[in-house]
Amino acid sequence: MDDTSDHWTPTRRDYLRGSAMLVGGGLLAGCTGGSSGENAMADDGTTASTTTTADSSYTVSMAPVGEVSFDRVPESVFTVFPQYADMAVALGHGDAVDTVYVPKMSGTTMNHYYHHLDGVSFDWEGLQDPLADGITREEVYELGSDVHFVDPAYVTTQDGWNRSDVEEVASTVGPWFGNFYSGTHATAPEAYRDDYQYYSLWELFGKVAQVFQETERYRQLEAVHADLLETIREGLPPAEERPTAVRVTMAPKRDVFYTYHLNEPGYWLADTRPLGATDAFAAKDWSNLWGTVDFETMLEADPDVILNLWGLTPYASTATTRERLQDHPVGSQLTAVQNDRVYPAGMRYQGPLMNLFQLEMGAKQLYPEQFGAWPGYTDGEPYPDIPTEEQLFDRQRVAAIVAGDR
Repeated sequence: MDDTSDHWTPTRRDYLRGSAMLVGGGLLAGCTGGSSGENAMADDGTTASTTTTADSSYTVSMAPVGEVSFDRVPESVFTVFPQYADMAVALGHGDAVDTVYVPKMSGTTMNHYYHHLDGVSFDWEGLQDPLADGITREEVYELGSDVHFVDPAYVTTQDGWNRSDVEEVASTVGPWFGNFYSGTHATAPEAYRDDYQYYSLWELFGKVAQVFQETERYRQLEAVHADLLETIREGLPPAEERPTAVRVTMAPKRDVFYTYHLNEPGYWLADTRPLGATDAFAAKDWSNLWGTVDFETMLEADPDVILNLWGLTPYASTATTRERLQDHPVGSQLTAVQNDRVYPAGMRYQGPLMNLFQLEMGAKQLYPEQFGAWPGYTDGEPYPDIPTEEQLFDRQRVAAIVAGDR
């Protein structure tokens, strides 16, 4: 609200918070089916996809949804995992987000990073959690979002959904545009398997940028990412000198670790794979890249570094994890505990802005001699302040791109 005016005009998000939208035949989001032109080279370097016609409609192509047509830039988007919400923020469309997984956790974590980007924030309060009761058709129709940044193949694995339900939503509400199984390179449901393709995080971001018609912002942010990766590549020590590490979450009331690989394919590892640390559990074969181990198994591996997954979120205290390890007769013997190398990690469900910070964070935690020491972190606080000369990417440059000032 403008303090200088007595008049207030509700935004679309305010309206969604206060009442449900009626759904009818007029809620088409421009999903008109086929392409109106030849495929072009996409901005992420892959073949295909934004085609614009004289009436300003355009198409974007991505597996497994194929070509999707839009008659205007979406003003409301349905997301599940926060990587798509982060993409929307990065492209200047954060206010379009209608839903996100565990809004307090996702939104707070995103804002922990955005704290260092002037003018960038995510207003998560009042958003619905699409997985609170599982994705439901009632919620999808009620919201009437212009586009659903969700993989339709994933949706068909949810209770009460089949492929015909998914296709009905695409034709009467708004198209689906997501790719879930690239997260781990897991096998997609059989009905979608022949059409499936795996993408990197930044390739997916490039395609979302095409949906929002923000390819210039994407190109500029991708250049920041490329510079950061080059800085990391140039600074990494030889493989034989790198530490062993694990990325884990401790079960709240059991002496068990949920453990995740570091260097396997998939965009859920976009913040660890480029760092090239030695995965202490690389030989373990887990479905979906995760498994469980007990304290004795952890001590057998005895990693140099323990990365506490979700440690920058409100729901996985790194201080508590350290205390539990220190107070445990086996945990206290771990090299990482004795050397004070138990660090907070971010979220697997990371978008491009989150990825920049999480790459920097991991580089400092794993290789302090090469990239500068990690300054430590206090639970519940934003991402810590790092002196300008020790930052691995330029915050002001990123903030200016998000604001559209570059």
